[in-house]
Amino acid sequence: MASMPNPRLTGRRRLYLMRHGHVDYFAPGITDFRAVPLTEEGRRQASQTGEALSPIAFDAVFTSGLPRTEETAARVAAESQHDMPASVPIPAFEELTGGRVLVPTREELAARLAFSFDAATEPGATFLPGGEAFADAYDRVQAGLDTLINEHEWSTALLVAHDGVNRLLLGLACGAGLAGIAHIEQDLACVNVLDLDVVRDETGALSFARIIIKAVNITAYDPVKEALLKTSLEHLFDIDFGGARPQKSDSS
Repeated sequence: MASMPNPRLTGRRRLYLMRHGHVDYFAPGITDFRAVPLTEEGRRQASQTGEALSPIAFDAVFTSGLPRTEETAARVAAESQHDMPASVPIPAFEELTGGRVLVPTREELAARLAFSFDAATEPGATFLPGGEAFADAYDRVQAGLDTLINEHEWSTALLVAHDGVNRLLLGLACGAGLAGIAHIEQDLACVNVLDLDVVRDETGALSFARIIIKAVNITAYDPVKEALLKTSLEHLFDIDFGGARPQKSDSS
């Protein structure tokens, strides 16, 4: 009698894709953006999201490995009604690497970041001048998703990543690719729900036949976005563009 397929390998697998909580890249003593911790607000956001996710029994928990995603995952685990597995870092899901840019004001830096996704489809487009190419980041993130599917057994998993990474994954999921990422907002500590229909090909490798997007950008701390009138980057920089693109100076 043939054995039944392992439901944690093939079939429908659910991925809860989360962004880390609030951080302050300009806090005193911060010299490495990669190592920035959650703020008190970020810890509160992560815990509230954990409360919302607490009934879910996760088979696996993944992070980018950067401290802000590890801390967010730990806050979610602390609220769970189940024994949560230890988080597994997947470096492929680290945030896009930005280049070096000199600007005269905090507002302009925020503007460069906030509107950086608009040009993602242009040939050679990078995340800020000299940063990682969007096309390379897209390939990296897609390879990370293949790793999740092929190298880890799970039917329900949590992945805590970053704004840019989540946009890329959602662009992949909806079929828009890089053309869609400028239109996908990821609020701090938000959750997206993706169902992956996983199949095995003739070589034995696993891949997704399709991705079903069940939910996007859920914020447990403000479900109907009443207080989230600004984009997450505007919130991080404590400014408000009012929907307009600020003028750029000649600095670079």
